[in-house]
Amino acid sequence: MRKVAKFLAIAVAVLGIGVQQSAKAAFVGAPMGLRGAVQYIKFDQPTLAPMAFTMFCLKYENECKPRRMAFRGSRLKLTEERLAQLQEVNRQVNEGIRPEPNLEGLRGEKWLLHPASGDCNDYAVTKRHDLIAKGWPSRSVLLSEVVTTWGEHHLVVVVQTFSGDLVLDNLTGHILPWSKKSYRWVRIQTPKNPNYWASLGDRAV
Repeated sequence: MRKVAKFLAIAVAVLGIGVQQSAKAAFVGAPMGLRGAVQYIKFDQPTLAPMAFTMFCLKYENECKPRRMAFRGSRLKLTEERLAQLQEVNRQVNEGIRPEPNLEGLRGEKWLLHPASGDCNDYAVTKRHDLIAKGWPSRSVLLSEVVTTWGEHHLVVVVQTFSGDLVLDNLTGHILPWSKKSYRWVRIQTPKNPNYWASLGDRAV
């Protein structure tokens, strides 16, 4: 009986650990499709910021002010509250701006906060602005330029968390890990200073 009781106790303990791990996986994985090994973006060589970003900073100076880098780095713990905020901001901005493609190319690029209509750049800078306004540190919320599978340059927001680097994108309502986005990653803001950008190599995932 003692052996049976001991076996049952061990089985219950193992089962309890398994349930806890499953719950944690469901919290992190189910809403965003996070599966497999956690992958983080690796910053490569310094590179020039997009010209339209420079013009954006002249118009919105506060959006581009370097802020003191905290000792703990740029990644945040992805709590339920933060996940809810990410989903809320992504949804509100996607619904709040009417899609309007830029037909003038580089000459017509004007990155605006909360316009009535706009393209991917307006969605991205607005999401970053709104997250920072909610208390997210600017070092963890970065603009990134990518190229879509159909060859179009596109701007998204990357949020750095210990659960992986997540992407807020106006082309979808789902928040996904960067490694699950079928983009070619071109360049990204650096955590220490939003005016400095870095390349990410020629990686398509």
